[in-house]
Amino acid sequence: QVQLVESGGGSVQAGGSLRLSCAASSIIFSINTIGWYRQAPGKQRELVADITSGSSVNYADSVKGRFTISRDSAKNTVYLQMNSLKPEDTAVYYCNRVAAIQYYWGQGTQVTVFS
Repeated sequence: QVQLVESGGGSVQAGGSLRLSCAASSIIFSINTIGWYRQAPGKQRELVADITSGSSVNYADSVKGRFTISRDSAKNTVYLQMNSLKPEDTAVYYCNRVAAIQYYWGQGTQVTVFS
């Protein structure tokens, strides 16, 4: 069973920054597009950023210019650097592959942005 482990969440004032980490085995990152998703209370899970095996990146309009997705192959980790955070960024953040059939979802990491 593939395991993706998210970490790095927390509570931060609006305008602040956080860096999330997603760890998994190297093969997972080398063959898949990995995405960061988020789910706010009462809302559907949404894809906010993804990075391909070739390191091409895409962002949702709502986070473009504020969030940066990156990967460190040596550490088998994908990061999400989140700057200029807004209260509407409050959600549980998850990582998973961007595919029709996804891996089991991990626990996620809670991000709370207060004004």
